[in-house]
Amino acid sequence: MQLNKNVFCALAVAFLGLQAKAQKVEFTEYDLPNGLHVVLHQDSKAPVAVVSVMYHVGSKNEAAGRTGFAHFFEHLLFEGSDNIKRGQFFKIVSANGGQNNANTTQDRTFYYEVFPSNQLETGMWLESERMLHPVINEIGVKTQNEVVKEEKRQSLDNRPYGNLITYISEGLFPTHPYHNGVIGSMKDLDAAKLDEFKDFFKKYYVPNNAVLTIAGDIDIVKTKQLVQSYFADIPKGADVVYKKVDEAPITKQIVDTAYDANIQLPFMIEAYRVPGRDSHDSKVMQMISTLLSGGASSRMYKKMVDEKKNALQVVAFNYALEDYGMYIVGALPNGGADPASLLPDMDEEIKKLQADLISPEEYQKLQNQFENNFVSANTRMLGLAENLSNGYTFYHKDTGHVNKELTEIRSVTREEIRDAARKYLNPNQRLILYYLPGKGKAQ
Repeated sequence: MQLNKNVFCALAVAFLGLQAKAQKVEFTEYDLPNGLHVVLHQDSKAPVAVVSVMYHVGSKNEAAGRTGFAHFFEHLLFEGSDNIKRGQFFKIVSANGGQNNANTTQDRTFYYEVFPSNQLETGMWLESERMLHPVINEIGVKTQNEVVKEEKRQSLDNRPYGNLITYISEGLFPTHPYHNGVIGSMKDLDAAKLDEFKDFFKKYYVPNNAVLTIAGDIDIVKTKQLVQSYFADIPKGADVVYKKVDEAPITKQIVDTAYDANIQLPFMIEAYRVPGRDSHDSKVMQMISTLLSGGASSRMYKKMVDEKKNALQVVAFNYALEDYGMYIVGALPNGGADPASLLPDMDEEIKKLQADLISPEEYQKLQNQFENNFVSANTRMLGLAENLSNGYTFYHKDTGHVNKELTEIRSVTREEIRDAARKYLNPNQRLILYYLPGKGKAQ
C-alpha cells in the first residue's frame, strides 16, 4: 500500500476519536461478584447487537524477554475452547450471520462479535467460552506463532513505512515497555514455553480485568439474565497490579536514522513524548494537530505543500496511549528536496504557536472542525461499544466519558494551545528521525 494523501488524512482523523452533536449516550453498568464490569446500551434503530470484551492488557504488560504475548493472545484465543472445536470459532459466527474480530494495542485487547440481535446469546456464549476455558496447547501456539510471523511480515516488514511507529517508540521510550511495540519480538515468542502462555492467560484474561459491553437492539432485563447465566460463574482472578514505568524527561535532542527497503520517498519525522490520553493536555495536543495538518487549510499544509511546494504531504497527530503519548510531526519531501530542509519549516509553524495566540477566527474554525469530526464516532454500535469500554478502562472507571469529550474539547482555550506548544514541542525534548529508503537500521 502506498502512503498517500488519503492515508495521511486517515491517520490524523483516526487519532481524534470524536463526534459532534451527539445525543447523550445512555447506558446501564454494574459489576458481577467475580469483578467483571458490565455495560449495557440499548438502541433499537437497527436489529443488531454487539458483544465485546475489553481486557486491560496490552504490550506494556509483558515481561522483558517475553514481548509480543498480548498480541499473540489476540490470535490464540480464537483457537477454541472446551466446548468449541479447534477452527470452529469463526465458522460459528459466520453461520449465525455475524462478524467478529479482535485488536491489540499497547494498553488493551478488544474482542467483539456483531450479530443480528436474535443471535445475542450466541455472542455471549462465545465470549464466555473464551474467558472461562480456552484451549491453550502446543498445536495452537505453534499455529498462531506462524500466523503472527506472517502478519509481521505483511503489516510491518514488507509494508511501506510499516515500521515507522516502531522506530519512534524505540526512540521515545528507552525504559518504558512502549519501547517494544505491539507485535514484539518473534525471538521471544519462539523461546516461550507453553506454561508461560498459560500463566499469562491466567494473570490477565480474567473477569476482574475486563469490561463486557453489549450494545444494540437488546432488552436490558433479559440481557442481564443472560450475563448472569454465562459470566457469573467464571472464577475471579488475582488482582492485576500494574505499576507505570516513569521515563526520565528528554532534555537533549535525539537524532536517529532508520531505513525501509519498501519505500522510495524518505519521511522526515520529529516526535515528542507527551502526557497520556486521560490528561487535559492530550486533548489540547489533538487540537494542535488539526491546526498544523488538519486538511488543506492547515498551517503546515498551506506553507509546505501549497506555497513552498517542498513537501508532498505533511502530518501531525497525537498518538495517545494510557501512560504517555507520542506527538508526531512529519513530512514527505517533494521534487527531490533534502529531508533535512523540511525541519525548519515544520519548526517555524510550531514556533508561531508558541509565540502567539491563534486568532479568534481560527479558534472558531478549529472548534467547528472538531464538532464535525465528533459526529461519526458513535454512529455504529461497534464504535460505541468500544468507546464505552474505553471510558471505564482508561478514564478512571468513567464509562460515561464519551458524553464529556465534546465539552472537554470546547473547554480548551487559545492560551492553553499556546502554552501546550511551549511546554511539549521544544527541540531539546524530541526525537528527530530520518526514515530513509534502503535496507537495515542505522546504528
